[in-house]
Amino acid sequence: MSTPAAVTDPAPLTFYGGLAGALAPFAAFLGGVAVLAFAKSPDEKGFWPILLGALILGLLLARDRARYCEAMLDGMSQRVVMVMLCAWLFAGVLGTILAASGFVGALAWLAKAAHLTGGGYVAAAFLVCAVVSTATGTSFGTILLAGPLLFPAGGPAGADPAVLMGAILGGATFGDSISPVSDTTIASSGSQDADIGGTVRSRLRYVLPAGLVALVVSALTGTRADVTALQGVAAAASLDARPGALVMLGAPALVILMLLRQRHLIEALLLGIALSVVLGLSLRLLTPYAMLHLAPGTFGATGLVGDGRRRALGVSVFTLLLVALVGTLQATDVLERLVAAAANRATGAQTGEWWIVGVVSAAVLITTHSVVAILAVGAFARQTGARFGLSRYRRANLLDLTVCTWPFLLPWFLPTILAASASGSAGNYGMPVQSPWSIGMHNSYAWALVGMVVVSVVTGYGRTFDVATIVPLGMRPLDAADTRG
Repeated sequence: MSTPAAVTDPAPLTFYGGLAGALAPFAAFLGGVAVLAFAKSPDEKGFWPILLGALILGLLLARDRARYCEAMLDGMSQRVVMVMLCAWLFAGVLGTILAASGFVGALAWLAKAAHLTGGGYVAAAFLVCAVVSTATGTSFGTILLAGPLLFPAGGPAGADPAVLMGAILGGATFGDSISPVSDTTIASSGSQDADIGGTVRSRLRYVLPAGLVALVVSALTGTRADVTALQGVAAAASLDARPGALVMLGAPALVILMLLRQRHLIEALLLGIALSVVLGLSLRLLTPYAMLHLAPGTFGATGLVGDGRRRALGVSVFTLLLVALVGTLQATDVLERLVAAAANRATGAQTGEWWIVGVVSAAVLITTHSVVAILAVGAFARQTGARFGLSRYRRANLLDLTVCTWPFLLPWFLPTILAASASGSAGNYGMPVQSPWSIGMHNSYAWALVGMVVVSVVTGYGRTFDVATIVPLGMRPLDAADTRG
């Protein structure tokens, strides 16, 4: 009886032109995004043709086009992608219902009553988002919940639109970089054999200074310059303000509470929608007709549910096309070649840290996924750090802090795209739609985190060593005098 053949991984996807051919579609995408970003394109739907062109270019360069198409489908069919698409859809419906109930006007009234205006309002928005994201561990969930509510209310408060949306994104970034239940915290500590509690405690020395910088920058730069133009908006908002609509806060509060209890994001959003409908209808803040009604002559129905679905369309299609492109790149051996090229290049603790930061930066720029980048580079960081006795906490922190910068700064990543989408429903409050580029450039927390990584590697701030680490023969063993922090 013959033995079955061993199951092996398929050979890497290859392209005409080798490495240059493999990277050409992604380079075309980044170039197109850069052009639109500098042109201040505010709508993620503007990226669709760029992504389609990049996918077609990759198809033409691929040596095995059927395999290329399968890699596209593999990227789009990931479970995490389906979770994101459902989250975009349900959060869009929830945000639309809350806005229609008068909740945004009530928030504006509350901000005025609390004397939170200009930079004070922006600083408060950063703190709220930082608390929510740290407690829940989800930057996406924070953007989805807080963005459509806090951003419009900033209009009557006299907040600068770009700085406010950057602060909302910055608060979401804060939690992603420090929360013990964040996926990046779990991945970075696990990849370096470090306990989560010790990793989080050691990370405070980096994130708290960066958070303080972001808070100060938000307060100092958050006041809108053209205050005169906002006077009419503020007056109109005060007329529409219904303080009683603050009871609708129960819906997002329920979502946050469920996330704190480690319940599924989709479950939390669905129950949040249900509670918002019950509260809105029972308190007569909403009408059944506004929720859903037949549209004569269109052979369909419309209402708040449909409006929320349409609001999620742009970012959903962008997500599908982006993960399709990333899937084709992940089917190659580009990441493996990147890690192999960096192996054994470090000559000391500091250069080892630079290589860890550089390689994981390249990995996250290529894959656009923080956790994938950490897992791809984890073994390299572990081995490189161990050569020089770098502690597991230090290695985990370098990985995590690095991947919590670029995705929250650059305009082709999902966090900046999602934040731009969340800014799209505030026109009635005098807050123009913000582009992913503008929002990322105003994310003062992520920029402060970049500075912390650079300073910590250059100066050795926070660098710790495992004195028991076995080093290769010929290298000076570490002793107690070598430990810091």
